Amino acid sequence: MKIHRVQYDGFGHGPNVTRTTASITRPVFRLLSMDFGSVDVRDTCDDVEGAGRATAGENTDRKGPVAREVAFAARRSGVRGPATEGLRALATEAVHAGRDDLARQGLHAVPIDLSTTYPSYDSRGEAARIDAFATDGAEPEGPPVYGRLGNPTVARFETALARLEGTESAVAFASGMAALSAVLLVRNAMGLRHVVAVRPLYGCSDHLLTAGLLGSEVTWVDPAGIADALRPDTGLVLVESPANPTLAELDLRAIAHACGSVPLLADNTFATPVLQRPAEQGARLVLHSATKYLGGHGDVMAGVVACDEEFAGRLRQVRFATGGVLHPLAGYLLLRGLSTLPVRVRAASSNAAELARRLASDPRVARVHYPRLGGAMIAFEIHGDPHEVTAAVRLITPAVSLGSVDTLIQHPASISHRVVDAEDRRHSGVSDRLLRLSVGLEDVEDLWRDLDAALGRG
Repeated sequence: MKIHRVQYDGFGHGPNVTRTTASITRPVFRLLSMDFGSVDVRDTCDDVEGAGRATAGENTDRKGPVAREVAFAARRSGVRGPATEGLRALATEAVHAGRDDLARQGLHAVPIDLSTTYPSYDSRGEAARIDAFATDGAEPEGPPVYGRLGNPTVARFETALARLEGTESAVAFASGMAALSAVLLVRNAMGLRHVVAVRPLYGCSDHLLTAGLLGSEVTWVDPAGIADALRPDTGLVLVESPANPTLAELDLRAIAHACGSVPLLADNTFATPVLQRPAEQGARLVLHSATKYLGGHGDVMAGVVACDEEFAGRLRQVRFATGGVLHPLAGYLLLRGLSTLPVRVRAASSNAAELARRLASDPRVARVHYPRLGGAMIAFEIHGDPHEVTAAVRLITPAVSLGSVDTLIQHPASISHRVVDAEDRRHSGVSDRLLRLSVGLEDVEDLWRDLDAALGRG
């Protein structure tokens, strides 16, 4: 199948399909001549084995881990957790980070510590440790104290995620929104209540800022307007790339430069550290709804912020005070999810690239959004009724959320972004005919048969 013309709007909003012709040859995961902006998707999806390789942490020349993985590993010395010998690629870190001490303890599987409290016969020592935590939020030395202060199983997940993102630390929360709320509370406590943000964002993140529920004030800007929007009381710049749900991509390095001394928070939920590491591009804070790809199986809810240790200390203090802690079983499931993250992202990305290729040539589809970065998310606008499509799928599940092993489809204007003002939705590219597809690990031919039939009813 060859797409002769796909326009890309140049601002990260995906391809605008204007006219296509096609001839199907054989079902391979290959985008033969689909050019998204300046990036040829042939560099992202070469074949079945190599699909998504350029965006999944492997070099397209097939000579091994990309240079950024080596550089990332070389900078790990400041990361919490046991030291390891040599340089480790992303796939190796995903399997072993947070588990380096297990063999020496005679263990293979990660233990789950469900304790909410811990015995202590030294109350003076406990008082000193709690005083130290109150000063800088550093993790208390020695045995655990109380479940709201920290948990050993959750700490393993935090160590692993920090290693994958290339940051000093990470702090986990009960949900992605709890994690974002903690970041805002940290800055608010410093008198820095103003936030500069770029749409689109996840709908609830947008609502949290717009409604001022935590006392924040937000200025919405295009990326080019970030520097001019900064004020003395600006505490945060918030972006999401690829963005939910349009998959718009931003130049994080340029944005970080425009932020100056103001911390940049990049929501990396869609990309995961497999596709990009925002900290390498200047973001001080990297946010994940860990409910999505990090967990990967639709059975755990969590959020996490990867950052430097100074900011992590403040986040731990907020977590302790507000109680937005992650349950130890969730920490265990997330750590287990990380071990297969590169494999899952790579496989789902190859499926998504093939489906994007087919959707782009389908006359029932008006426009396809698929990021130059690659990945397992697709957004597409149809000529027909999107509600009929979501009602007609049988293999694909019509549901919110994303990043699971199975494929999900939803109508953002009705669900995930319903809380965003209708005019703001449309202005940020979330049209009423937009559907968002989170592609899973099923056989791509089965997925296409279901999607094709559903589009026929739309």
